[in-house]
Amino acid sequence: MANALNIPTIPAFKLPPLVARLGARLPQWPHSINLALALNAARKLGVLPEESLQELEGKRFRVTVLDTGMVAEFSYSQGAFRPVFVSPGEPDLQFTACLSAFLQMVSRQEDPDTLFFNRSLSIEGDTELGLRVKNMLDALEWPRLAWQGLRPTFLNP
Repeated sequence: MANALNIPTIPAFKLPPLVARLGARLPQWPHSINLALALNAARKLGVLPEESLQELEGKRFRVTVLDTGMVAEFSYSQGAFRPVFVSPGEPDLQFTACLSAFLQMVSRQEDPDTLFFNRSLSIEGDTELGLRVKNMLDALEWPRLAWQGLRPTFLNP
């Protein structure tokens, strides 16, 4: 997959097991808050297509980063992503992978399908919802996000 952000290639790696053991003992709620904030920022920048977001209404998600011990849960309701602090059970959709796989996917160095079929990314839960989220990820305009939302102010014309 093309490197749309022109960042160095991210190799497949796995952090030492000690990192996951320590990370799992830390509070997980900051991850949920930060991921919800980042997704809401992307929504406000217009990176996430509004029609796709409407399909997520009332759904709950979990992202687990195996080699860091991080678990983030969030939902989408009333037009915003919201952190979930106490899990009422299984989420509608769960993504599980090592940090390198998530970084490769976000940087568009690998697509979710390749990571899934290589068993680097696990997707569990509602299959139809998983396809919708995958299609939404594939349709994101990353360069627009990188240049409009993340470019330092001294680079703005």
